[in-house]
Amino acid sequence: MTIKARLASMAGLAALAGCATAPPASTPVAAPRPRATVVNPAGLERVLNHDADAVIALFGQPDQDQREDRGRRLQFAGPACVLDVYFYPRGSAAPVATWIDARTPTGGDFDRASCVAALLRR
Repeated sequence: MTIKARLASMAGLAALAGCATAPPASTPVAAPRPRATVVNPAGLERVLNHDADAVIALFGQPDQDQREDRGRRLQFAGPACVLDVYFYPRGSAAPVATWIDARTPTGGDFDRASCVAALLRR
């Protein structure tokens, strides 16, 4: 075998060896998009935009009544969930329920509309 043939053969083997040991091409993974908070008021219309007297008439006496500056939080607790209703004035009008949080008694997530329904049945 000539030197030219040997060099060509060695170059071919080197090329094949490079292909055999090359790491697989990785596809770049896009960072996960942050999930948007979906505010679905369905099932909450009996509470949202109502004043504290109307909400107390709906659920009974709150387990907690906390006032702070212009805001107020009423908390209603049941065996399945705890509901916090936040009241704030809109302009010069009386404070109304503008936000609702719900959780399990141990602090886990709980659907707000399901908590309203559960508290209405207690």
